[in-house]
Amino acid sequence: MKNNIETTPEQVEKLYSSMDEKLSQVKKKTGKKSLTLAEKIIFSHLDNLDQDLNRGVSFVLLRPDRVAMQDATAQMALLQFMQSGRGSTAVPSTVHCDHLIQARVGAAKDTDVAMHTNQEVYDFLQSVCNKYGLGFWKPGAGIIHQVVLENYAFPGGLMIGTDSHTPNAGGLGMLAIGVGGSDASDVMAGLPWEVKMPKLIGVHLKGKMNGWTSAKDVILYLCGLLTTKGGTDKIIEYFGPGVDSISCTGKGTITNMGAELGATTSVFPFDKRMIPYLKITQRAKIAALAERYAENLKADQEIEKSPEKFYDQIVEIDLSKLEPHVVGPHSPDMARPISKFAAEIKEKGYPDKLSAALIGSCTNSSYEDISRATHIAQEALDKGIKMPQQFLVSPGSEQIHLTIKRDGQMAVLNSVGATVLANACGPCIGQWKRDDIKEGEKNSILSSFNRNFRGRNDSNPETLSFLASPDIVMALGLAGRLSFNPMKDELKTNGVSVKFTEPVGLELPPKGYATGDLGYVPPAEDPSKATVVVNPKSERLQLLEPFKPWDGNDYIKIPLLLKAKGKCTTDHISPAGPWLRFRGHLDNISNNMFIGATNAFTNEIGKINGEPIPKVARELKAKNLRWVVVGDENYGEGSSREHAAMSPRFLGAAAIVTKSFARIHETNLKKQGVLALTFVNPADYEKVKDGDKVSILGLNAFAPGKELEMVLTHSDNSEDKFKVKHSFNSEQIQWFKAGSALNLMKTK
Repeated sequence: MKNNIETTPEQVEKLYSSMDEKLSQVKKKTGKKSLTLAEKIIFSHLDNLDQDLNRGVSFVLLRPDRVAMQDATAQMALLQFMQSGRGSTAVPSTVHCDHLIQARVGAAKDTDVAMHTNQEVYDFLQSVCNKYGLGFWKPGAGIIHQVVLENYAFPGGLMIGTDSHTPNAGGLGMLAIGVGGSDASDVMAGLPWEVKMPKLIGVHLKGKMNGWTSAKDVILYLCGLLTTKGGTDKIIEYFGPGVDSISCTGKGTITNMGAELGATTSVFPFDKRMIPYLKITQRAKIAALAERYAENLKADQEIEKSPEKFYDQIVEIDLSKLEPHVVGPHSPDMARPISKFAAEIKEKGYPDKLSAALIGSCTNSSYEDISRATHIAQEALDKGIKMPQQFLVSPGSEQIHLTIKRDGQMAVLNSVGATVLANACGPCIGQWKRDDIKEGEKNSILSSFNRNFRGRNDSNPETLSFLASPDIVMALGLAGRLSFNPMKDELKTNGVSVKFTEPVGLELPPKGYATGDLGYVPPAEDPSKATVVVNPKSERLQLLEPFKPWDGNDYIKIPLLLKAKGKCTTDHISPAGPWLRFRGHLDNISNNMFIGATNAFTNEIGKINGEPIPKVARELKAKNLRWVVVGDENYGEGSSREHAAMSPRFLGAAAIVTKSFARIHETNLKKQGVLALTFVNPADYEKVKDGDKVSILGLNAFAPGKELEMVLTHSDNSEDKFKVKHSFNSEQIQWFKAGSALNLMKTK
């Protein structure tokens, strides 16, 4: 029997009609008279009502409505799912081929090259979809988050996705959460999904955006305010009169970049701006259902009257006073209003001249985004002005691509100098083959993307990557310099000048979205005839071997592999770019482990005494030695890639001990049977010395909330002893003992 992939009105009504009873029971159990939107969605998806629901403390079991995976992470997720023994997925699930297309020449040629280069992987993914009943979106169909928003998201739903920017669907009122592939495989196998009950940040929006300010500026401002770890283990919920002034896709931009705050997810309440978007994307029946059940798709009325009683933290933003912002370089929380940017460029010596301007991506490629940017481009063209440097455009989906081509925006972009790339992630995730800049050459780029860590976009650590709205990217790109302020400056070039007017754009296409082949392939009608083949000699794909269970002993004097200093994101632990081709081959991709991390003892990048870190780890593994890594604050922030946990586990990691973890990465480590520990006293990080042997004691009494002891034996045989803590619950401790969550799942 073929799985139903679509989000049907019947599925949505079944959820909506059950919410009143479930929420009533939860209110009775907790004594709460009013609930926030996030609480309503979580509580209506509880696996059972007999659970502790303490924010920031309890782990809750939930039943998501669907799973979405992008091609780079889907490989490992599906390889794990295949070991579950199920004949089909338990919930509607989709795979989106958006990460493996390298941006170089333009959409058509780049996609053709990707099809040839990645054919083995695409064939594998489509064969698994055919066999197990998943929907398959072909290369060029679009970026996962844009396609989900256009086709599957709905108010009040719960979805998990194997990409950190899954919260994009929060713009349509859905609680959409980025996870690792192990979580996805569990849910597809029919198991509940476990997450720490998040705390809540309420963002009160007042006023109304105007002029050059866009939805992007809301989240850029918030990133600067809360920082990249300000949302860890928290849901950001927007409320207030300003919510109605932001379009549905604008809301998606904001929730998408909530990932840069480390937030579990972000969500907007159902409102009138979502109705036309649902209707124009062929979901009128779901829009009608949402209107009928609207009271459960937004916070109770008491919340907005007294938000301090219901949220753990409140942020107020007056949209009427909000100015366009620019963030960067190297971190999305280095934010400032554009009026202060020129002075900072001069003060800090940032290269003012732009080497590239880029718009689009999953964050900012809506019809509204493109039409506002095109408005600015047309004013420049009218004066004979074109882009003075490389200008790249990444449409979010084939639906957007076809529509802006039909409606003329594409012609304007091409005329002003754009190279239109494939409907894929491209430069945003490092899939950008640059020929104009040499490795190590300092330069500045400006994009409307969501993430700008050092070396992420083009693998050049000296590229200074700044983020802004498509409007600001277009204006500054036309000026060719970062210090241009379109709100007050005139652009003068070739004897002509233009003072840009405030950008305007259409929220939705007046003629509706263009139709055509959007790249979707349904699963096989008869899965029994579908086969999944993995060549044992493949360099791209490798069937998984189970990790060994814990041997029942404490870790005694095992080597310290690395003490990482400063920011150590999943990009540093397991870089993307050219390594994406090995995402389905654990052994091969492990050769990139920690090659971007900074060695605290020598300041080497990716090396230990001149030797590549993966080589040193493999030498220890060959001697049957497990090892430990020590990390700094917010270790593992960034992309959800579980390879950053699987590669260390594969090469011998016993424990990762840090000052603090990013949420998704901490869970990924636990899933793979790695001890994820934090210093009780963060200052103990300084006690870790080069050449240390590490002991972790108390594992025989490993229990929730119980601290363990860590002993450092230094090279002079002196010792330092201190406590380390963890967030493992009883189930997660069983993952550790079994060797991985997957090992434990097989026994059930």
